[in-house]
Amino acid sequence: MDKSKLKPRTALELGIMRGFPPPPEKRPDLSNWDLAPFNRWSFMNIRNLFPTVDVKADRSNIRELPVSLRDLSSIELIDHNHKRVSLPEFLDSSYTDGFLVMHKGTVISEAYFNNMQTDTAHLSQSVAKSIVGSLCGILHQQGLVDPNAPIVEYVPELKRCGYKDASLSHALNMTSGIRFVEDYNTPGSDMTRIDIASGWRPAAEEETRFTIRDIILTLPKIRPHGQVFEYKSVETDVVAWALERAANKSLAELVSELIWKKIGAEHNAFFTVDRAATALANGGFNASLRDYARFGLMMQNDGRVGDSTVIPKSWVDRCASGDSSVYGPPYSETCADGAYSNFWWVNNIDKGDFMARGVFGQMIYVNRAAELTIVKLSTWPDYLITNFTRDSLAAFAAILKHLS
Repeated sequence: MDKSKLKPRTALELGIMRGFPPPPEKRPDLSNWDLAPFNRWSFMNIRNLFPTVDVKADRSNIRELPVSLRDLSSIELIDHNHKRVSLPEFLDSSYTDGFLVMHKGTVISEAYFNNMQTDTAHLSQSVAKSIVGSLCGILHQQGLVDPNAPIVEYVPELKRCGYKDASLSHALNMTSGIRFVEDYNTPGSDMTRIDIASGWRPAAEEETRFTIRDIILTLPKIRPHGQVFEYKSVETDVVAWALERAANKSLAELVSELIWKKIGAEHNAFFTVDRAATALANGGFNASLRDYARFGLMMQNDGRVGDSTVIPKSWVDRCASGDSSVYGPPYSETCADGAYSNFWWVNNIDKGDFMARGVFGQMIYVNRAAELTIVKLSTWPDYLITNFTRDSLAAFAAILKHLS
């Protein structure tokens, strides 16, 4: 087989947004911007589509990343078809836009695809959740929030919905008993309602345009809190609301001051915002490849950057562990020995490697014991492709084995 046929076409090759003006059939709109093939362009051009708010970096305090590139092209993995493929073949076939490997604090591999550049801000989808979860650890250390406290202590309005008797921890670990249907792009689903409220999907002409927090206040409780892990994106927006109230600052300001500037980010990041200027905490964060790596490296180093603590080690420890008794199918089909904690996915509880993950193939993989951080930014042709996730984890394991 001609291996070139396995390589997805770039946005440039597809002609998306090319021309003055581009042909109508090559322009993404609110109904299709995140779907194939348009996402190959739109995930790196979010500011051309949506209103945003900056997460500012400190350009006077950029933390340089040591670079000592190594040839990893000989690394092979066994993919979901039980076939042996090389790392470059995997990256090409899995719609990769950016890929970076850091080992022992040094960049050993860095590659860009699909016309992505070093300063390109790429949409991270649910990687944003892990950033919010880490921010919560900082505010907890500052005494501004208590994970065990009722959320209504911070947001009294939540007494009007199913969160009225939930703790902050229930939302952080996605074990609340709230009904939230996480069906992407399905008319009428709770996830689609959030997408419409955030400006990511068009509203019907006769439909009232709600905000993200309007939708939160409509969600009912359908079972006791704390019984089972169920992935619900809205939990991040609930936690972000509580953090903003506790600190009296916006989410973008908090991430900028307490994380982005502290890790020595090189570029400003940004969130998309709704009509009330509320940041989409569950998936609207955008940043450059190297800055995602700086964030992952900080987590790898127990929450530290140099001699400074950004996030308490005890909080990072909690992000790398979890309650496996509430974690089961379908989530365990990808990470059989995993868990979910503080908006982080635990790959293996015993090994303690953990990840930030987003739909369409966004990943920050952190292995503290191996001093390994890997970032993969992608534009998969569908929201969830389980085999691509499994192949990514197989690739990370193969890299780890090679380095060991």
